[in-house]
Amino acid sequence: MINARYLSALAGVGLLAGCVGADVDRLRDADLSSGSAFNQQLASEYRALAIFEGDEMVDWKDADYFARKGLAAANGETVGPTELSDWNLPAGSVDELSTARASLVQQLDGGARESLPMEAAMAQARFDCWVEQVEENFQPDDIATCRDEFYALLEQLSPMAEAADVYIVFFDWDRSEITDAAMDILEDVAADYAAGSFAGVDVVGHADRSGPDAYNVALSQRRAAAVQSALGGLGVPEGSISTDGVGESQPLVETPDGVREPSNRRAEIRLQ
Repeated sequence: MINARYLSALAGVGLLAGCVGADVDRLRDADLSSGSAFNQQLASEYRALAIFEGDEMVDWKDADYFARKGLAAANGETVGPTELSDWNLPAGSVDELSTARASLVQQLDGGARESLPMEAAMAQARFDCWVEQVEENFQPDDIATCRDEFYALLEQLSPMAEAADVYIVFFDWDRSEITDAAMDILEDVAADYAAGSFAGVDVVGHADRSGPDAYNVALSQRRAAAVQSALGGLGVPEGSISTDGVGESQPLVETPDGVREPSNRRAEIRLQ
């Protein structure tokens, strides 16, 4: 049986052998530094999968499939976990994969893309890897690796989705403007503040390591101030909001100096 994913791959390459791997090469050379933190990480994850499947496994059908998903993420499109109906899966695997996919989608739609973009993107990529390996069904070690890494990442996402008094918003590189995705989270903060009996709100701004220390401290302070202003506009008394900026000193993801890391460009908000 020829599945929908394979037909899509044939359409994408125009049935011309010379075009096989074209999407992989496009993604290989693509600039992944724009868009949301989740999409940047997701595009990077799919690039790694596409290059591995093409260069190492010589599986250009699946390599191009992952490459198209990576290119879509790099272009700012919403890219979800792979649809199981697109794959020829052993019957005994479908129930577990269906349950796993539903749990992942619940976390992604519940705010994990914004609160833990790196882990959320990695979880989605590991799920897609797991599905691809199960369809091939001849490398049990690879199946187990993708599955186990997926479940470990999913477990990391769950507590964040349930923590109602801790919020994280992310910023574009070298910017302090509130994005649409960040505003959605701040609206939740304001609603929870209004519904509770909190004494105040603490906001701490952060930066990645792509600039000088002093500049990053100032940038993190501007990010905290932007959050304070936005929350004030949403009805939270600005006098109840304390702000601080710690620059690059408290990263979510450890990186060498000079590295642009989307997960570190953030502000953390706690209700007190």
